[in-house]
Amino acid sequence: MGMGITLGSHLTPLARNCIETADVVFAALSDYVVELWLRRLHPDVRSLQPYYRPGKSRMKTYREWVELMIAEVRAGRRVCAVFYGHPGIFAWSPHKVIELARAEGYPAYMEPGVSAEDCLYADLGIDPGRIGCQHLEASQLLFFERTLDTTGHVILWQLGVVGDRSLGRFRTPDAYRELLVERLCADYPADHEVIVYRAPTLPIEGPHIQRMPLREFAAAEFTGQETLVLPPAHALKPNVAMRARLDALDAVYGTGAEPAVAA
Repeated sequence: MGMGITLGSHLTPLARNCIETADVVFAALSDYVVELWLRRLHPDVRSLQPYYRPGKSRMKTYREWVELMIAEVRAGRRVCAVFYGHPGIFAWSPHKVIELARAEGYPAYMEPGVSAEDCLYADLGIDPGRIGCQHLEASQLLFFERTLDTTGHVILWQLGVVGDRSLGRFRTPDAYRELLVERLCADYPADHEVIVYRAPTLPIEGPHIQRMPLREFAAAEFTGQETLVLPPAHALKPNVAMRARLDALDAVYGTGAEPAVAA
């Protein structure tokens, strides 16, 4: 289940019930304060964080998590695994353990939570339905040839480990972000204003929002938990051919509605 981003305030009644009625609770939470709070809801909370180690592949750690969780399921216990935000976003283990449990005949499901993406839309005032949003794991721009839609918002995640191919680092050096800036400058002007965003994890905090030219991103204040938002660099281009066909259909079936976004 997803715990949401901000401690306590994002936990749904159903998610809380999952925690309180479980036999054992596993917690993948990097903040010890949040873990202490979780222990107030259940006496048997088992942290998954100690399985991380510098230089150890995160994929190996995630597989170990799956084995820990499924072992308790096989033992006949009601298991709840708590993940930050939404448990299905940038999280391999929840999907895998559910797949494995179902394949072995055990009932398993995912309870959604408020994600960092949800917080981002609220804090930055972005409506993803207006001109669209393209979400990418930042390293994909360095590992693969990806086409960016510069007429909508482009949102890049996992900046802390951008460019890491070992899966063993907790954070890559600034030079990796400099390489990301070089790649982005192929699609955006160097002076294009971008937003570095981090959602608050504690109720006493506010969102972290930095606005700066793209060229300065690599030198920005950075903890490793931030997300990069690139606002549109170009206006939407009308599809003249399709609009003409819509005009023809409107002539037959009646006047069409106003377009969602003006040209």
